[in-house]
Amino acid sequence: MTTQTEFDYIIVGAGSAGCVLANRLSASGAHRVLLLEAGGSDRSPWIQVPIGYGKTFTDPRYNWMYNVAPDPGLGGRTGYWPRGKVLGGSSSINAMVFIRGAQADFNDWERAGNPGWGWNDVLPYFKKSETHFLGETAYHGGQGPVYVSDPTAKVHTLCHRFLDTCTHLGIPPNADFNGETLYGAGIWPLNIKNGLRESTANCYLRPAMARRNLTVRTHAHATRIVFAERRAVGIEYLEGTTRHSARATREVILSAGAVNSPQLLQLSGVGDPTRLAEFNLPLTHDLPAVGQGLQDHVAVSYYYKSRIPTLNNELYPLWGKVWAGMRYVFNRSGPLSLSVNQAGAFLKSRPGLDAPNMQIYFNPLSYTNTSLKRRLLSPDPYAAFLMSFNTCRPTSRGSITIQSADPLAAPLIQPNVLSTPEDIADVQEGARLLRTLTAARPLSDIVESEYTPGPACQSEAQILEDFRARAGTVYHASCTCAMGADPATSVVNARLQVHGLEALRVVDASVFPYVTSGNTNAPTMMVAERAADLILNNHEYSTAHP
Repeated sequence: MTTQTEFDYIIVGAGSAGCVLANRLSASGAHRVLLLEAGGSDRSPWIQVPIGYGKTFTDPRYNWMYNVAPDPGLGGRTGYWPRGKVLGGSSSINAMVFIRGAQADFNDWERAGNPGWGWNDVLPYFKKSETHFLGETAYHGGQGPVYVSDPTAKVHTLCHRFLDTCTHLGIPPNADFNGETLYGAGIWPLNIKNGLRESTANCYLRPAMARRNLTVRTHAHATRIVFAERRAVGIEYLEGTTRHSARATREVILSAGAVNSPQLLQLSGVGDPTRLAEFNLPLTHDLPAVGQGLQDHVAVSYYYKSRIPTLNNELYPLWGKVWAGMRYVFNRSGPLSLSVNQAGAFLKSRPGLDAPNMQIYFNPLSYTNTSLKRRLLSPDPYAAFLMSFNTCRPTSRGSITIQSADPLAAPLIQPNVLSTPEDIADVQEGARLLRTLTAARPLSDIVESEYTPGPACQSEAQILEDFRARAGTVYHASCTCAMGADPATSVVNARLQVHGLEALRVVDASVFPYVTSGNTNAPTMMVAERAADLILNNHEYSTAHP
């Protein structure tokens, strides 16, 4: 059976960007908006309780659970990529660290041929999206949908020892990573309010769902963009085995994320003609950059046994789990109300850099001996903590391409990690940074031993071999439909319109020209906020100037 309904805007994907767009495009009541989400409801307590992301990390009800191709840069290992398949998308299953990125990141976006995306241009949209714990300031918003909290008073005491060590080494404290500078050490700001996750589903979509002009369909898997010549006019999608189509009178907007947006373009005949011909897909538009330029942050963790109690001591014993549960149930406090990503730093690993090139994570627990399914809820049975590092702006590039004409088949994800000398050099520098930190007081006073990779791993070759053997994604996939001026090397223009096609935009992390320095959820929301203005202003202008 086939059904068809007409809307002004169709948004594919109710994730970090799609929920923002659904709210903003429907706010006036003048536009009919359809939001399609392949996953289901986000009402599970495992989503709403912050530390529940340890459970959704491998739950197919909420997660695409992608596996990536064997990567030569990681010793031929395959990798696991969780991506949100639920209302809120990855904002419903991430670790809730709210980092915008360096101001220089966005100035680089603008220099890459994207006017209007420099730091001064995007700051108002960052402010628009948030209610910050500092209130309305030059750098922060006080009336936006997403609450950004400061967990400094709630984090594990070990985090303050890490910060004191940074100060001892001359690394300045940074009380606001999203303010004047990214550089320094501090406690991560979190999108958590009153012990509950502040996903885009909770903050943007839920308040808008009562609007009569907004239709939200879950378990609706988009299979193809419908074109009339070069104009996008609708979407075909599946609900179970039933095929549906919906017509868009104004625009189709892809917000399916860095994996699924390029996949849907290719399934619809937009991409590299050679690749499409392999699967007998008719060519709609030759756009070779679709799915190319994949960027991600890849980190490795170093594990340290501690002479004093860590979060392991609280969460490993059964009584500790019960006590943590009681604290959360009765007053929304304790470790269940936070992310385990609690402290960290943005550092310059060598002289002469204008902006930090390394992100350091400090977690007051460890989970080396547990499966993926149990990692956060069952840490190691001894006092320990971990530290990690990743390059802020990697130079390696991967790709995401279809490997079947079947829209339900997963695409081929090829990260291509450590494919440049620059990224390999950063591995050595990152490892030295971690060891410098743990060798300095007061952190050194409580380090009993480095047990992974351990003191035997010392030479540059050994450090690189260890990284290849253990490193993995930090889940910041981006740049696979990058914005730029040249259709030969980019997918969308600075207004996020797909090159060479009409009434079709991409709005999600795939449009980043370069991955930002840090976590990608906040900048994805910013992109959607700005895109909503671009879309609405575009059509208001068109109406006023026929």
